[in-house]
Amino acid sequence: MRFSILLVDDEESIRDGVAIALGPLYDIRAFGTAEEGLASLDEKPPDLVLLDIGLPGMNGIEALRRIRETHPEVLVIMITAYEDVHTVVSAMKFGAYDYIIKPILMDGLETTIGNALESVRLRKEVRLLQERYLQDNLPGFVAQSDELQDVMKFIAQVAKSPDTPILILGETGTGKELIASAIHYRSPNCKGPFVTVNCAAIPKDLVESELFGYEKGAFSGAGPAGKRGLIEDAAEGTLFLDEVGDLSLEAQAKLLRFLENAEFYRVGSTKKLSLRTRVVSATNKDLQQMMEQGLFRRDLYFRLGVITVKIPSLNERRGDILPLAHTFLLNFSSKFGKKFTSISPEARDALTEHRWTGNVRELKNVIEQGVLVGKEPELSLDDLGLAGQASAGGKARSGVDAVLRARPAIPPEGIDFEEEERKFRKRYFEEALRMSGGNESQAARLLGLNHHTFRFRKKKAFTPPKRG
Repeated sequence: MRFSILLVDDEESIRDGVAIALGPLYDIRAFGTAEEGLASLDEKPPDLVLLDIGLPGMNGIEALRRIRETHPEVLVIMITAYEDVHTVVSAMKFGAYDYIIKPILMDGLETTIGNALESVRLRKEVRLLQERYLQDNLPGFVAQSDELQDVMKFIAQVAKSPDTPILILGETGTGKELIASAIHYRSPNCKGPFVTVNCAAIPKDLVESELFGYEKGAFSGAGPAGKRGLIEDAAEGTLFLDEVGDLSLEAQAKLLRFLENAEFYRVGSTKKLSLRTRVVSATNKDLQQMMEQGLFRRDLYFRLGVITVKIPSLNERRGDILPLAHTFLLNFSSKFGKKFTSISPEARDALTEHRWTGNVRELKNVIEQGVLVGKEPELSLDDLGLAGQASAGGKARSGVDAVLRARPAIPPEGIDFEEEERKFRKRYFEEALRMSGGNESQAARLLGLNHHTFRFRKKKAFTPPKRG
């Protein structure tokens, strides 16, 4: 692994000396001003920055502040001509990894750089292990559509915190547990446990003892040795509360106390316990409606949903249907000792047009059935059992279908296809906004999109392409 270093110093002798001494070990880029260095960093971020404080124009402290804002993952070592306490404290306050003093001693510089890059190496290895785990352990997780790619980019950002609560919302079968796993294995807690709790499956009178544990003799039927709770099992990791909308109001109150203070008591104990874990929760229920009905605590909702992730349904991300189907086809072929390699064109059309009310889970079941009963090597429409069923869009697609069936008018000189396609999409956004009185959430529902995807596509539809 060869690391890259960006050096910013106004003294040419230092730039040349460092490049000669470290060039055989690292990829070095050297500049004399902060402005040049920042431009190079934006173009190609390095692993490490060596930044002089006393630069002409923008000084090193201001440059450090900008680097931390735009590239917080890049480590910065400051270079100062004298050990001024105020300057050094300012640099460390803004996030400098370390500092060195002029005149630069190469032995000391190499040691400082080596320590910094060791932390970079470990961070890259952890990231690589996380990605490998996701590929090996979440084989049904496919995110090729723009809609789910947006969700995954958002997850990559919010997962960086070790304990910020995250609430995942989505229909049944959209893969909320897979999303929770992705959050865990992209987080600083990835080496800790990932503990899943199905709140709907625990009897209401046992929820407290299951979550928080109990001491011996705490209640009738309690084990003689007591029991650790699931929250303790998730220490330094992630606690995933699936179907959190099924918790009783009493259990909600106790969960809220834990979320607020990271402290709890086992049932039957007076000893206060504290630990750190991230709580990720999920539900397919309408928590807003439940709050209005008094069935879900409003304060708990806001505590669980410091960050909210909305998972689009499979009907909202149709670009994932065929990649998912192919993934399931290969998985079940291997599991059942079959030799399926492809899906027929008719079957692909049926999969794409079908309305997946059960989302990814339904698609998975359809492919499993097809692999079990079908004849290799190609999965046919009859194998799927979807022949004759209503198409995915149904009546909601009739207007679009009528337009698509109409013969397009193409003049002899040709058209700008991308611009015509943009205008086509724009008309539907304008009409949906007109029908909803400008309410974007209602307009998104009319178009069968989630709000995040609606805003992303609306911006593209209303923005004419730049012409070079």
